[in-house]
Amino acid sequence: MELSRREKSLVKALTTRNGRRRSGCCRCEGVRAVRELLDNFPQLVQFTVATERGAASLPGKAPEDLRIVSEKEFEELAGTVNSQGVIAIATIPPDAAGEVAGEFILALDQLGDPGNFGTIVRTFRAAGGKELWYTKGSIDPWGDKAIRSGMGAQFGLKMRRFETLAELAEKAASSGYGNFFIADPHEGESCFTCPGLFDKSVIVIGGEPNGVMENYAPARRVIIPMPGDYESLNAAQAATIIIFESVRRKLAAGGK
Repeated sequence: MELSRREKSLVKALTTRNGRRRSGCCRCEGVRAVRELLDNFPQLVQFTVATERGAASLPGKAPEDLRIVSEKEFEELAGTVNSQGVIAIATIPPDAAGEVAGEFILALDQLGDPGNFGTIVRTFRAAGGKELWYTKGSIDPWGDKAIRSGMGAQFGLKMRRFETLAELAEKAASSGYGNFFIADPHEGESCFTCPGLFDKSVIVIGGEPNGVMENYAPARRVIIPMPGDYESLNAAQAATIIIFESVRRKLAAGGK
């Protein structure tokens, strides 16, 4: 089936936040990201655009509602220079509702870098995380770069957006997640020994370069010990270390 003019306009419009807000859709580009979407959330996919090369590179069953375009036409739509030749257009999932799940909530406060965001969502998903919350001022999780960087991992997480950190904390506490921790580059308890760090808790990772912006008084501060006396790690590195500390503790306790 050919790509219609209306569909082509939509694919282009979804590179902007306004285009995503008006249509309620996002674009998922690249073989791994599209396959993640098609395999696990096919109900969200509206249609897929691909070159002959891109369609052939998708493992498994061919997507329904596939639009085949020329390499030249795809270049006009692609968000990367060396594209893999495939884009899926999907409905943006609504914010998660209902019961909160998981051992702890990972929260992002005004984290604006799509590369760091993508690494964090992939890491959290790989470690079995469930709830990823974020505050106003953070990157749009459904933006082009965020989805490419995350390889579609955000589709498998329960995402919830909040205006402020205090609002986020209030929702967490009312859901039984009363322990509140902020990753701090300068002072606090060691993330490797801090008791209760992953016990029905919220762990907040701040943005670059200033960390968590809001002074939320009830929070406990945790640090990543750095014997090399370096100033700080970036947000994705810090989040990865803390997330996999939760895995280490679980395995040490005989879990899986």
